[in-house]
Amino acid sequence: MKKLDVEKTYLITGGAGFIGFHLSKRLLEAGAKVVGLDNLNDYYEVSLKEARLDILKKYDNFSFVRCDLAVKEDVFAVFQKYRPDIAVNMAAQAGVRYSIDHPDSYVQSNLVGFFHLLESCRHYPVEHLVFASSSSVYGGNEKVPFSTEDKVDHPVSLYAATKKSNELMAYAYSKLYGIPSTGLRFFTVYGPFGRPDMACYKFAKKMMEGKPIQIYNNGDMYRDFTYIDDIIAGVENVLCNPPEKDGQGTLYKIYNIGNNKPEKLMDFIAVLEKCLGREAKKEYLPMQPGDVYQTYADVTDLMKDFDFKPSTSMEEGMDKFVRWFKEYYGYEETVS
Repeated sequence: MKKLDVEKTYLITGGAGFIGFHLSKRLLEAGAKVVGLDNLNDYYEVSLKEARLDILKKYDNFSFVRCDLAVKEDVFAVFQKYRPDIAVNMAAQAGVRYSIDHPDSYVQSNLVGFFHLLESCRHYPVEHLVFASSSSVYGGNEKVPFSTEDKVDHPVSLYAATKKSNELMAYAYSKLYGIPSTGLRFFTVYGPFGRPDMACYKFAKKMMEGKPIQIYNNGDMYRDFTYIDDIIAGVENVLCNPPEKDGQGTLYKIYNIGNNKPEKLMDFIAVLEKCLGREAKKEYLPMQPGDVYQTYADVTDLMKDFDFKPSTSMEEGMDKFVRWFKEYYGYEETVS
């Protein structure tokens, strides 16, 4: 396994997003040159994305380009100017429930935008394309843990369908044009500067405001929660290690990246309550369209190939998130 090469130029799409920000920061701290690309859309509060960017812009080796992947000419211009060695696609319209009412944005961002990225990698060749997929591709699979060998032909949301489509598109481009490509199926990620639409963030905000939190399927759900630092360590190890050819002679590989330890939703809420120092008002609701009962990552391949070892406990990770959350929203005086 090759270590991170700080002489390379890394293009991170979704650079102002949650995972994109943390990955960019890690690479910048190591001394690598990072080009962050983001359209700064208003799916959630833009001020949070700007706060992440303010941190990244303090590094001399960081360049930011405001660009929409759906505009092909603009994406090509970024590749032509910066000639990245490694491209990391973290940009996407996220969210399962949002995709039910806003399908157009998923087609533009996750399908058209990803196509333009692939075309850019074709015309301005990169050493490695790493792209974000999602545990959502497993749909309602009942076999656990979820393995990359499982069939994923029955998505239960358009978001999941677009992520599966990304995998197929990347495979085709890798086969046709020799683009070394690695897809990472992310499971539930949480931590400082997280996404406000994720349970950890949503629950914390409502609890601090004294509002009830919505608990779906009456709390009978499991999620493979993974702390952001563990995720970034895993992604970092993948970057400079393109896949070897598969049985079809294609430079392509898919990995699960998660904690390999599903947590009960109610246990997760209990830890959050403890860290925040207050009890949540709870509103129990039925399962929502597009949701799945549980997620559980089989990360055997990632452990074998990249020594992936998530080490952050739920208690430790939640404490770090809450400390950041209280400071960011002005609750720092209540931090113990």
